[in-house]
Amino acid sequence: MIDWVTDVVAAGGPWGVFALMLAENIFPPIPSEVIMPLAGFAAAAGRLSFTGILLAGIAGTVAGNAVWYEAARAFGSEPVKRLMDRYGRWFAVSREDVETAETMLRRHGALALFVARMLPGVRTLISVPAGLARVGRPTFYAATAAGSAVWVGALALAGLLLRENYALVDGALVPLGIGVMAVFVGVYVRHLWRTRRRGRGQGGNQGGTREQG
Repeated sequence: MIDWVTDVVAAGGPWGVFALMLAENIFPPIPSEVIMPLAGFAAAAGRLSFTGILLAGIAGTVAGNAVWYEAARAFGSEPVKRLMDRYGRWFAVSREDVETAETMLRRHGALALFVARMLPGVRTLISVPAGLARVGRPTFYAATAAGSAVWVGALALAGLLLRENYALVDGALVPLGIGVMAVFVGVYVRHLWRTRRRGRGQGGNQGGTREQG
């Protein structure tokens, strides 16, 4: 995978970085933790402009998140809530979860989007509830660009500074990725269990109410 990303960056330059980051934020096949340090390493070697790869990385990130945000905004909140009522238990997401996310984003939209851009597993997903909550476009795009600039810039700078020691990053990516995935799966399973338990409790309460009547 690293060799393939290196080839794309070398062949496409900033446009290659843009395309990879766009794809990473639409359907994450390759994490930005791989793309941007490699681009930074290429800049350190003098093959690319650091400013060019930084702007390309930010632009690709914003464009990828725009797809999810605009799609969710166009689709609307109520259809999603009806889907969650019907199928949400399989994804550990309920109508209440959607409403909580919407409320949080309406109150703290800019800050939440800015911070989320630096959190693995949340960076792209946050764009969906932002669209459902109809967070203002200026707020969404400004906060996404600002948070992306910090995250993308830090990764690219790491590659630039490590230079020929990039193998250190490469060696750390595998255990880091496994750790992040383990935490994500653990949180998902726990949330799924709590959602199922809450659903059974509500069903039991409704049944008890009917029996009393």
